[in-house]
Amino acid sequence: MISDALPGPRLLLVDDDETFCGVLGEALEKRGFAVRIAHNVPDARRLAEAEAPHYAVVDLRMPGPSGLELVSALCQAGGAAKVVVLTGYASITTAVEAIKLGATHYLTKPTDADEIVAAFDRDEGDPQVNPAPRPISVDRLKWEHIQRVLTECAGNVSSAARRLGMHRRTLQRKLNKRPSLM
Repeated sequence: MISDALPGPRLLLVDDDETFCGVLGEALEKRGFAVRIAHNVPDARRLAEAEAPHYAVVDLRMPGPSGLELVSALCQAGGAAKVVVLTGYASITTAVEAIKLGATHYLTKPTDADEIVAAFDRDEGDPQVNPAPRPISVDRLKWEHIQRVLTECAGNVSSAARRLGMHRRTLQRKLNKRPSLM
C-alpha cells in the first residue's frame, strides 16, 4: 500500500490502530503525501531517523511511550516537521503540553484527512473561536485533574495514584474510560 516511489512531502503517521492507519494513510496519499506508518513510538523514531518527515500525525495514547515523547523528539530533531497530535483521549493538560513541545495543532478523534491537512497550515491561533456554550462537567473536570497529575508524575500511574489517594488499578480503570467532551 505505502510505496517508497511516491513523490510529495514525507508524512509520518503514528497510531496503534492499524485499520485506522491504513484508511487515513490512503486518504493522505491521495492528497499528495508520501506516507510512512508506525504503530508505536520506538518504530516511529526509527523511521524518522532514517528519513526525516516534513509532517507527522501522532496519536497521543499508545502502548509504550506516549505520543508526547515522539512530538518532543520530532520537534527537537532540528527538522522543520509540522506535527499534529490526534487523540481520542483529549484533555486540556495534554493539549497544552503538546503545543509547548512544538506540535502545530491538536485534534480529537474522529477527524478526517482534510481537517488534518488544514491543521498543518495553521501557524497562528484563531481569535474567532467561541468559548464553550456551557461549563465543563464534573466528570470532565475529574478527567482533567487526573491528566494534570499524571503529567506531573511523568506518566507514572502508580505515583499519580498515590498523589490522587486512590488504588493504582482504580486509576487505570478511570484512564481506560473515554472522557466526556463537556
